Amino acid sequence: MTEPALKVGIILPMFSGDPGKVLEAARSAESLGFDGAFAFDHFFPPGGAPDRPALEAFTTLAAVAGVTERVRLGTLVTRAVLRPPGMVAKMVSTIDMISNGRAVLGMGTGDPIDRAEHHAFGFPDLGVRERRAHLEETVTAIKSLFRGDRFEGGEHVPPLEGPLLPPPVQDGGPPVWLGALSDEVVRMAGRIAEGWNGWGVPPDEFRHKSKILAEEADRAGRRAEATWAGIVLVGEDQAEADRLLEARREKGMADSLAWHGPADMFVRFLHDLRDAGATWVIMVLAGPSGRRELLSERVLPALRH
Repeated sequence: MTEPALKVGIILPMFSGDPGKVLEAARSAESLGFDGAFAFDHFFPPGGAPDRPALEAFTTLAAVAGVTERVRLGTLVTRAVLRPPGMVAKMVSTIDMISNGRAVLGMGTGDPIDRAEHHAFGFPDLGVRERRAHLEETVTAIKSLFRGDRFEGGEHVPPLEGPLLPPPVQDGGPPVWLGALSDEVVRMAGRIAEGWNGWGVPPDEFRHKSKILAEEADRAGRRAEATWAGIVLVGEDQAEADRLLEARREKGMADSLAWHGPADMFVRFLHDLRDAGATWVIMVLAGPSGRRELLSERVLPALRH
């Protein structure tokens, strides 16, 4: 029996503040055989100072769509409170057209670490229950517009007449993934979205949440895919991985890693995620330059044979 394919994507270097660097990363990822290029959606790096750079997600993805031909392009993830649902639907639909049907819309509620952005730029700062209710209405509204339907309105999102023209290329619109760690939002993804993304979730926990997602989607008579993302530090061998990890520790950065080690062990980690239900693994590649090339040479072939 053939194992299901695991798609592999990268996070673009949005916090470089350098559009040329982002476009080159996307072109490189495509030429090296990766399946997707995704963008963080922050106005400055989470937990960082407001004067640190960050490129805007949707305009950057539109530029990336114009210089690539094959890779999936998406947000990972955009907070629902940052933009009106009609605007998000219009932007993602346009990216879907520019890319000829390659767009993915990742959405979430945000976390406490994002509050500094809200204060700096005047975004609403909702409580947990309100954020989740607002996310569900926002996704429902966007998907209604994708289908060419009217959204009747709710407690948080007003009625949206549409229509969204020209329509997105993908039938029913780009797939929507909900990024979350809470079981409640995983269940929401099963009910209303095409996928869920778990940031840094270990394989055993990922398996549990993937099962919750599948059960909820099955109850709703639909399907939703489980996707993983996180920061990884991959070395040529164990010695290099150890050296790179120590360098990060000296800078106080090691705690953010979801995984570290040599390339051959990383293949096993990806197999564990696939066996736990993951259809995508999307990575911030920590460490020095050459990590994309290392994965292309040592990891991607091992996943596909």
